[in-house]
Amino acid sequence: MPFIKYSYLTFLFLFSHLLNVSAQQPAEYVNPFIGASTSAGKAGIYHGLGKTFPGATTPYGMVQVSPNTITGGDNGSGYSYEHTSIEGFAFTQMSGIGWYGDLGNFLVMPSTGPLKTAAGKMSDPPGTGYRSRYDKTSEKASAGYYAVQLTDHQILAEMTAAPHSGMLRFTFPANRQSRIQIDLARRVGGTSTRQFVKIVNDSTIAGWMQCTPEGGGWGNGEGKANYIVYFCAQFSKPLKDFGVWSANIPDTASRKREAIESDYYQQWIANATVKPFSFGKGVEGEVEGKHLGFYTEFQTTEKEQVLMKAGISFVSMDGARQNLESEIKDWSFENAHQKAVKLWNDALSVVSIEGATEEQKFVFYTALYHTMIDPRIVTDVDGNYTGGDGKIHKAATFRKRSIFSGWDVFRSQFPLQTIINPSLVSDMINSLVTLADETDSSYLERWELLNAYSGCMLGNPAVVVLADAYAKGIRNYDVEKAYRYAVNTNEKFGNGRLGYAPGSIAKTLEYAFDDWCLAQLADSLGKRSDAKKYALRSLNYKNIWDTAHHWFRPRNEDGSWQPWPKDGRLTDWYGTFETNPYQQGWFVPHDVEGMVALMGGKKKVIADLEEFFNKTPKNFMWNGYYNHANEPVHHVPFLFNHLGVPWLTQKWTRIICDSAYHNKVEGLVGNEDVGQMSAWYVLASMGIHPVCPGSTRYEITGLLFSRSDIHLKNGNTFSIIAKNNTAKNSYIQKALLNGKPYNKCYIDYRDITRGGCLELVMGSGPNKNYK
Repeated sequence: MPFIKYSYLTFLFLFSHLLNVSAQQPAEYVNPFIGASTSAGKAGIYHGLGKTFPGATTPYGMVQVSPNTITGGDNGSGYSYEHTSIEGFAFTQMSGIGWYGDLGNFLVMPSTGPLKTAAGKMSDPPGTGYRSRYDKTSEKASAGYYAVQLTDHQILAEMTAAPHSGMLRFTFPANRQSRIQIDLARRVGGTSTRQFVKIVNDSTIAGWMQCTPEGGGWGNGEGKANYIVYFCAQFSKPLKDFGVWSANIPDTASRKREAIESDYYQQWIANATVKPFSFGKGVEGEVEGKHLGFYTEFQTTEKEQVLMKAGISFVSMDGARQNLESEIKDWSFENAHQKAVKLWNDALSVVSIEGATEEQKFVFYTALYHTMIDPRIVTDVDGNYTGGDGKIHKAATFRKRSIFSGWDVFRSQFPLQTIINPSLVSDMINSLVTLADETDSSYLERWELLNAYSGCMLGNPAVVVLADAYAKGIRNYDVEKAYRYAVNTNEKFGNGRLGYAPGSIAKTLEYAFDDWCLAQLADSLGKRSDAKKYALRSLNYKNIWDTAHHWFRPRNEDGSWQPWPKDGRLTDWYGTFETNPYQQGWFVPHDVEGMVALMGGKKKVIADLEEFFNKTPKNFMWNGYYNHANEPVHHVPFLFNHLGVPWLTQKWTRIICDSAYHNKVEGLVGNEDVGQMSAWYVLASMGIHPVCPGSTRYEITGLLFSRSDIHLKNGNTFSIIAKNNTAKNSYIQKALLNGKPYNKCYIDYRDITRGGCLELVMGSGPNKNYK
């Protein structure tokens, strides 16, 4: 029978190849190393590169088991590919963010020899701390898996993940003093300020780590992140010689990032008191402190494998235990790994592509993978979550989600999710609305991290996401309450009585757009008075148009203009945020016609935009023109569609896809920003992308592949086909929608979700009759 079974499988394999059908699954085209660098040097700007993590996770999972090479600095992922040593493997990570980062909790490290209680710095001599150099050639990462050989200890470390839990497998050398140690204080952007650990039995520990703004973290404390990570961990080798270390941190000591990085603080950790535990009539092992770690030591034979698995919860230790026991029931690393791979294949199969090169397949599916990291679930398997009031709540009708990088993700990430994962959008809106309830704030936060109202960035992106969802029929939340909070948000943060934000081009333009989104929502709900009010306010962008210099210009509170700088609209931070006025000034997505009129008409605007792109560096790294490395310009290539020259959208989106995204570590030209950078590519490479979230219009551009099929959650499939598509044939000659001639350069969301086929016939030159 086995012979028959394998012969049949072999036949299927050969038959599929004869039909030229790829047998590879989408997860096989995920390269988690894409963007996994924080290097400011390689980026040419302090923001660094992608700042993704290469470790194991699952779609929107709570747990990310990933290597960490650094604590401190602007290294939000805790990892950078060019670093030469690893300090441990953490169970929580953020993806693609700056501002010093957060999470990186529950840092696990295998080691041999005498116990070291501090990791040591990268610049320290080998053996100074528990940090280890590693063999770069041994480092492997794929969807749901990571492995590396730690050369200082000759230990192979492998890891995989489930949604709320993770497993590590360590292959040790022969050694009388091998060890697994866990730094409970560690945090990417600082430290947890209080920890607790207890021995449950001879193979299990449990505890928690409290992370407050006093310990740095998100924005080095300015982000107000305040959370507790609970854990339950089990070991395959019974506890025998084990204990804790506790560093004596003075009560007056700063716990912020700069203190953690200092030599004196590191010396306190290196001199920590080690306290062995023991089993007696009861368990003598329960400790709370300011800077704790746990270790278990054992003798190993050559290539002996010792495993550890742990559940994480943001609710309770019992929640962490239930999460672990429900997801990883045995000690089979292979089973856990294969389950993770299956979750990724199921998730990534939402889109299938044909006619892509190998490079494009890796770039596309890794981009899709990166859009499926956040917003992550923070409900336990029983539906419990910790609310903004610090109390335990049960999410009966939605999954509580966190890490809403609103200013980034309203542009591409959420418009993508409205197509491929509309329930996630409902979840996020529910999460923001209930958070506003629980905190009594009654407005929607712009950048949320584990219930923190961080206030990071600008604008009111939650209002945009809400308006976009409602316009597209995604309404599984308390609509009236969401609307009320949206009104409160725009009234709290807006252009106010002056009709502009003093000193700011960026805020004025974004608040005007937010008001337009609210006007659309109000109109849909039959609130005519509100709709009229916010529609008028959406035109406030005109209040900062300077006719003398023919561009947007910041005004003071008294109405006077701020001095026009020597470099004019190319001046960084002149009334803008991470941009210059030339880049920020194109952000009037809700009234392109009005913006064009201000700027002198279509002909002038087209010429200006062409200069904007033509002066952009060919590698699309950080620059003063079309700066794809930063979000405010992400809609700009699609403005050509609104200007009657869609062939220029087709030209530039193809160039950006080919030049700004690659299958390598430096494959992202800027921070991944919680899925936004990758979502842009996913949409643009498939041939669609919005200019104005809050409307149902998606711009059509040239498809990068010969075909993409979007398998929608409602059971329909929407296909985009590009006939005669090659690198040279990048211009649309004509289009058909469901077999009928289609003469628009945009498509409605409803046409996508009802399923069907958009067929594009491509050619080597523009067809200027296709508009």
